Amino acid sequence: MISDLDKKIVSYFQGDIPLTLTPYEDLAREIGITEEELLDRLAALETKGVLRRVGALLAHYRAGYSSNGMCAWRVPLDRVEEAGRIMASFPQASHVYQRPVYSDWPFNLFSMLHGTNREEVEGVAREMSKRTGISDYTILYSTREFKKAGMRYY
Repeated sequence: MISDLDKKIVSYFQGDIPLTLTPYEDLAREIGITEEELLDRLAALETKGVLRRVGALLAHYRAGYSSNGMCAWRVPLDRVEEAGRIMASFPQASHVYQRPVYSDWPFNLFSMLHGTNREEVEGVAREMSKRTGISDYTILYSTREFKKAGMRYY
């Protein structure tokens, strides 16, 4: 079971985290507990498997990144870890992850790239290609957004 206080904590983390030097302390104060208790409860929720992680999302359009491309890479399995770490080191990459391949889709490593225009995104992909030695890739651009919202539990 999850307590009412833990539900309250989860609900606060589903919204915007304060843009301050002490976001956990500020959230704890809003909830009515100490920062230490908040961190302890988050750790306990993670240990129980209720909470996987706490993450922040960048509102990339408001930050000036109007071009976003999912770069799909075909990487030999023995190079996935190395290539993924290199790609993840780029500040323009918000996500880098491995997926299974299929007979009609041979790409197994994906990096979400952000830039102010397509040329910038494509330049980042070329630089990633140069640094990893992986040249088999394609960039998929969104044509339409249907929904952009995280899950809400409480």
